[in-house]
Amino acid sequence: MIVIAAFIIGAAIGWMRAVKAGGSRADKLQYAAAHALALTVLGVFLTVLISRMT
Repeated sequence: MIVIAAFIIGAAIGWMRAVKAGGSRADKLQYAAAHALALTVLGVFLTVLISRMT
């Protein structure tokens, strides 16, 4: 569940940053994908960390 939430939040953050920078549709998609992937990786590590602690 953390991974899915991180993916969605990352995509939203990336999209908003591209909009703020005045990017085209391709820029918005690229920013959204890059941020989504980065936060998804962090979400996976967080999930593994939480599962190891219990």
